Amino acid sequence: MAEVDELQHTVLNGLHRALGAKMVPFAGYEMPVQYPLGVMKEHLHTRDAAGLFDVSHMGQVVLRGDGVAEALESLVPVDVVGLPEGRQRYAFFTNDDGGIEDDLMIANRGDHLFLVVNAARKDADLARLRAALEPRGITVELLEDRALLALQGPQAETVLADHNPDVAEMRFMDVTTLPLGGAECWISRSGYTGEDGFEISMPAAAAEDLARALLADERVEAIGLGARDSLRLEAGLCLYGHDIDGGTTPAAARLGWAIQKVRRRDGDREGGFPGADLVLSELENGAAMARVGLRPDGRAPMREGTPLFEAEESDTPVGEVTSGGFGPTVGAPVAMGYVPATLATADTRLWGEVRGRRLPVTVAKLPFVAPGFKR
Repeated sequence: MAEVDELQHTVLNGLHRALGAKMVPFAGYEMPVQYPLGVMKEHLHTRDAAGLFDVSHMGQVVLRGDGVAEALESLVPVDVVGLPEGRQRYAFFTNDDGGIEDDLMIANRGDHLFLVVNAARKDADLARLRAALEPRGITVELLEDRALLALQGPQAETVLADHNPDVAEMRFMDVTTLPLGGAECWISRSGYTGEDGFEISMPAAAAEDLARALLADERVEAIGLGARDSLRLEAGLCLYGHDIDGGTTPAAARLGWAIQKVRRRDGDREGGFPGADLVLSELENGAAMARVGLRPDGRAPMREGTPLFEAEESDTPVGEVTSGGFGPTVGAPVAMGYVPATLATADTRLWGEVRGRRLPVTVAKLPFVAPGFKR
């Protein structure tokens, strides 16, 4: 973890402090973990109304050049060539062993592709992109003069429509360019909370004015990393470095839905990405391990790293919790983790070891909270 004086700051750092945020190190940045409202109320407010998140620490990358979609398909197992203009798609970089090196969003903005990558993987992703794509004539540009906000929740549309009514016409995973508060913004109808909402990329100089304008609406509250984590966990969404990493394959993570038919066995552009043989084989035949939802009995959460056992008296763990905490919307502890595929069926009873005690936990279907996306 970086020393405090080495941490980077987003352009909204001063605003977070003015709002009374508790700041913590995260992925090399100083970020707000919560505001005076508190994690529980921030979470519930996002589920009920609209929450505003600063996600400017994420990497915003533009790819340009002839054949850029075909070139990017050499690094990701998803259909980039067939991605229509004005749409975006969830994707991941894979390694030679079929593991997930990062997950990301890819948007087709007409004359270029726009990628949003995780902050902790920004440098590694840029190196990977430049090494693979620049020899093919593709330019790779990290945008360091733009900020990124996420407005999430069932009232996000009506809030943002007050600033530009055209956003109401957008569907889930649409991308467009619209003015907000006098600034040209790149807007996607997406997010990582399981709720309807938008992610807004804007010039850094316009970020604070837009954030303040949105927060002036009584339907909007500032939301920190704490509630962002509990929201995505209830939504069954993976966090890189926890639920997925370079040793996790797409099939094991149950992310096979993100790999379109055209890139699979017998597809028009089968394979061609790192680790394709293993990835495609597991999609057909299954992986040994599987990511599952977990519902601990009682009120005690099972945190990341909790070993999972097939029976209360078992000596050897069969799996592990990768994300866990209290789900404010669910009103109970929730978790995700990996277990053998033979134990991944809903309602299977397992045991988690918490502070030396074996406690019962039940495999559950994901997500824990139904998504509120506008299709």
